[in-house]
Amino acid sequence: MTESEYQKTKESEMREAKAMIEGIRGSSDTKLAYRDVRPITDVRQMLESSVELYGERTAFYVKDRNDLPYRPITYNQLKADVDALGTALAEKGLTGKRIAVIGENCYQWAVSYLAAVCGVGVAVPLDRELGPQEIEALVAESGAECAMFTKKYHDMFVKIRESGKTALRVLVNLSDAPAADGVLALSACIDEGKALISEGKRAFFDAKIVNTDLCALLFTSGTTGIAKGVMLSHKNLVCGIVLPPTVVSITPDDIFFSILPVHHCYECTCGFLIPLYRGAAIAYCEGLKYIVKNLAEIRPTVLLAVPLILENLYRKIWQNARKTGKEKLLRRIIRLNSVTKKAGINLAPIFFKQILATFGGRMKIVICGGAAIAPAILQGIRDFGIIALQGYGLTECSPICALNPDTAIKNSSAGYLIPGLDGMIDSPDELGIGEICVKGGHVMMGYCGNQAATDDVLIDGWFHTGDLGYIDEDRYVFITGRKKNVIITKNGKNVYPEELEYYLGQDEAVLECMVWGVEGDVTGETLIVATIRPDEELLARELGEGYTAKQAEEFMWVRVDKINEDLALFKKIRKIIIRKEEFEMTTGKKIKRFVESNRTEGAGGVDASGGIA
Repeated sequence: MTESEYQKTKESEMREAKAMIEGIRGSSDTKLAYRDVRPITDVRQMLESSVELYGERTAFYVKDRNDLPYRPITYNQLKADVDALGTALAEKGLTGKRIAVIGENCYQWAVSYLAAVCGVGVAVPLDRELGPQEIEALVAESGAECAMFTKKYHDMFVKIRESGKTALRVLVNLSDAPAADGVLALSACIDEGKALISEGKRAFFDAKIVNTDLCALLFTSGTTGIAKGVMLSHKNLVCGIVLPPTVVSITPDDIFFSILPVHHCYECTCGFLIPLYRGAAIAYCEGLKYIVKNLAEIRPTVLLAVPLILENLYRKIWQNARKTGKEKLLRRIIRLNSVTKKAGINLAPIFFKQILATFGGRMKIVICGGAAIAPAILQGIRDFGIIALQGYGLTECSPICALNPDTAIKNSSAGYLIPGLDGMIDSPDELGIGEICVKGGHVMMGYCGNQAATDDVLIDGWFHTGDLGYIDEDRYVFITGRKKNVIITKNGKNVYPEELEYYLGQDEAVLECMVWGVEGDVTGETLIVATIRPDEELLARELGEGYTAKQAEEFMWVRVDKINEDLALFKKIRKIIIRKEEFEMTTGKKIKRFVESNRTEGAGGVDASGGIA
C-alpha cells in the first residue's frame, strides 16, 4: 500500500468513526446517557488521542514492591515507553509478527500489549494459569516469534524456544532482571528503543495500521478445554472500546482496580483499553490475598469482577454483621434508606461507611461479567450505595454484547444490547427461548486456522453465541442457559442446569453448585443431580461444630425440597452430592461441567438420593 493509498484509507476510517459518533449523539435511545465519546479508528490512534487529551494525568498506579505505596505513571510516560519498546522490537525484525504476552497483571504487560498492537504486529495474550505443554502448543499455533513474560516464566520460555517446535526467536523478560540465557530485559529494550528514536529510527511510528487488519489473537478457555484462537481486528476493539461508555459513566477522575486476569478479553477491553480511552487510571491488585489491603490503599471508583468475587465479598459483609450482632439493625437501615432515597436523601455514606470501606471507600460502580450472578446480590450491593450491574459478552464479540445502563438497571437481565449491535433469537420455542445471535462491528474476524469452526458460528453475518435465552421488548437480554449444557430428558423436555443452579445459589447455605443429568439405574428416566459445596461455617452454626455427614445431608435436602416444591416434575432435583472440595474450574473461574471429578462428592463428601415424594 502506497503512502497516498494509506492516507485515503485512514481518512475513510475516520469518516466512518465520526459517522458512528454522530449516530450515537443523534439517537433517540434514552439509555445512551453519556454521548461525549470521541471517534477513534484504531488502538494506536486511541492511545495518541488520549495522550493529547490527558498527557499529564495518571494512566497507571503501580507498585514496585509490596511494602511501597502505589506510584503514578502518566499518559505521557506510558506513550514514551510504548514508543521505545515498539521501536526496539521493530529493530529486531518483528514488524508484522505475532508477539505472545503472558504474566501477572502489571504495567509492563500493558506496555508490551500496546507496543505489539500499536505498530509492531499482533498481540497474543496467553493464559498465565496454563501448564508448559499447553502454552507451548498455543505459541506454536499462533506462530508467535516473540514472547514477553514475567519472571516466573523465564525458564519455561527458554525451554520452549530451544525445543524447536515453535517459531520463537526473541524472548523478553518483563521483570526487572538482567539479561540471561539469551533473554532480553524489558528495561534494556526500552532504553535501546529510546536511543534508536534519538537516532531517527521510525519503523514503529511509520507502521501502517488498517483497522480491518488482525490486531489481537486470543485463545478462548471454555469449559470443554478446547481452545480456539479468536481473531480480533482494530475495528472490533474500537467498537468494544467506544460503545459501552455510552451507557455507563466513565470519567477521567475514575480509578479502575484491576483484579481479573488481563489476558481475558473482558478485563483487557473493559478494564484496560476503555479506561485509557476515557482518560481514567488503572491500579493493579497485587493478588487475591491483597485485595482488601490494595482497595484501602488506592481507593478506586470502578471494579470489574466475576460473580465469585462479589459473592464472597457480599457474604463476608453479612457474616460480619451476624458475628457482631448488627444484622437486624443493618436490614432496618437498608429499608429506611430505600424510603429516604426517594426523597433525595441518601443515608449510605453515613450508615454504611464501614461497609463501603471494604471496597476502598470511594467505589462508584461494580460491573459483573463472565457468568450469571444472583440479582439479589447486585441489589444488595446497590443497597449499600454502590451501583452494581452485570454485562454479557464473549471473546468473539470483543467482548461486550449487552450491558445494563447505570441509569436503567434490570437486575435479572444480563444487559441491554449496546448501540451498534443487533440481536435476535434463533429458533425460539413456545416461550420465546432460543439461541442468542448478534451482529455488528464487535464480532470477530473468525477463528485462526479453523474455517469449519468459524462457519459453525458465523452464519449470514450473525454470530451464534451458543447461549440460550430471550430478548425483551426493551432490548434487554435474558440468558436461560448454554446450548451445549441443556439436559434433554427421556420424554423430550429441556432442563436448563443454569436455572436450577440459580435457585440453589439463592440459598445462603450453598457456596457453589453444579446441576447435571444422569440416566436412572432402575427406571432409565433422566435424573437431575445437584453437586453442592455447602457453607461449612453456616452448617457448623446451625448443626453444631461436630455435625455428621448424615446431618449435613438432611439439612441440605430440606433446602433442596423447598426449591423442588415450585418446579415442574421433570425439573425436580432427585439426587444431591455434597462435597467439601472446591470444584475444578476454568481459568475464567467457571465450573467445568464435563469433568468427572466435579460430579463426585470428593474427600469427605456425601452422595445422597431421594428427598422428594
